Amino acid sequence: MTKDQYLEMMEQMGEEPDWEKCPNDWEDFPELIVNTVNIFHSMGDRVFPDIGYVGKDYIMLPYMLERYGIEEHMKDYVFDTLLWLDSRAIEKSQQRIKAERDKMNRKH
Repeated sequence: MTKDQYLEMMEQMGEEPDWEKCPNDWEDFPELIVNTVNIFHSMGDRVFPDIGYVGKDYIMLPYMLERYGIEEHMKDYVFDTLLWLDSRAIEKSQQRIKAERDKMNRKH
């Protein structure tokens, strides 16, 4: 559910929105977070046929940090956030591959 959908639903029900339960939109996040997510999605994926997704290709990171105007004192924070996002994407990929492998094994 998006923020707009939530607000519309509350209006239709005649209730005041509970801002703790209201989903966030991109404009609710600080610019640094939005830029970090954009950098993450702009970097290439490293994928191997037998292994799957193994992480982002960080070769363009210095260019992306410059392109998005990330200040020097924020680069460590951005890098740590990128690593966190990447680790979640790797984990999700591995879970998906395991589920597919388990499904194939059950069929045989």
